Order: sequence, then C-alpha cells, then structure tokens
Amino acid sequence: MPKWLKFLIAVVLLPACLGSVRTLWRLLNFSGSAETFWVAFVAGAAIWLVVFLMLPKPMWFYVVGHELTHAVWTWLFGGKVKKFKVGSQGGHVVVTKNNFLISLAPYFFPLYAAMVVGGFVLGHLIWNWSAYQVWFHLLLGAAYSFHVTLTGHILRTRQSDITQHGYLFSAVIIFLGNVLILLLGLPMLTRSVGIGTVFGWWLHDTANVWQRISGLV
Repeated sequence: MPKWLKFLIAVVLLPACLGSVRTLWRLLNFSGSAETFWVAFVAGAAIWLVVFLMLPKPMWFYVVGHELTHAVWTWLFGGKVKKFKVGSQGGHVVVTKNNFLISLAPYFFPLYAAMVVGGFVLGHLIWNWSAYQVWFHLLLGAAYSFHVTLTGHILRTRQSDITQHGYLFSAVIIFLGNVLILLLGLPMLTRSVGIGTVFGWWLHDTANVWQRISGLV
C-alpha cells in the first residue's frame, strides 16, 4: 500500500480518533464507581511511574517485549519468525510476513499487561485466585504504566517501524490501537458496562464528529 494512500486513510480515520476520545471519557466516568479496581490499578501505575522516574530505565526488558510483540503478531497472521535478537540498545526480528499491524503492534499492544491478564486467568481457573484480585489489578496497573511510559520514551527517537508507514498513518493506528485496548479491557475489568454499549457510543460519537465537519464544510 503506497504511503499517499495510507495518508488518505489516516485523514479519514481522524474523526474516529476524536470520537474515541469522547467515548473513552464517557467510559471512564461510567466505570468510576468500580473503586476496588481503580484504587489498585492506579496504585500499581503510580508505583511504576516512580520507578520510571527515579531509577535507570529497563530498556533491555522493554526491547524484549517490543520484539516479542512483533513475533506474536507475526504468528497471529500466519507468519514465521526466522531470527530474534535483542539488546539494551535495540533489537530486531526477521519474519516471513509483515504488515502495518505487525510493524506497529508494540506501540499499542501492551504485551506484559496481556501476560499479567493471561497468568491471572490461568491461575484463577486452576487455583481459584478470587482472593488475589487486588494484586492482579495492582500488577496490571504497573504493567500498563510500563507500556505507556516506555512507549512514549522510545517514540522520542526515530523508529523505522513508524517511518516506513508514514507519521500520520502510524500515529492514527497507534492511537486507535491504544484506545481500542482500553475500550475492550475496561468494561471487562470494571464490569460497569457492556462492550457492545461502548462500541455503540463510539459509533455515535464518531458520527457526531462527521456531522460537525460536514456542517463546517
């Protein structure tokens, strides 16, 4: 797909980005009563933020997750990983299949947070970890904060994953990917509203943005 076409697609998707902001804000307000979740989640995020600001950044650990995310999404699309190399200064994978989702996945898919969720779900099914939900939410907040802070940190430098698809297209996909994770995850974690309802909000809010744009034109 040529870059000029990706640029046009990104422009068309901008109203969906604006609509998702309104939807996410509505979801956060609606799930605010889930105090058991939010207290532990925010506490975990705050603990990681202190570590991020006060201690050396664990770049090797981040790079492992970054390259492993490329690998996981390659497998999801039916490709194979030929080579996997990581270091504190960077890494790379050689894969048999590539597309914009595989390239940009590390910037919107919080792999370590997904691993925390998967580990807890498995443990809960085997050992009934209901009593440990607070610790699950705490670890999840720390893992998600890890994703947000270190992704923001790495995006301050030039990334080939971004440049090969164009800055606007990459920014839109990364933004929508991150929001989509929240719109899917928060309803399940807080149990405050159904996922179908949330996506109905998103369609409605996006339609409102398009109506305002058409009114200006």
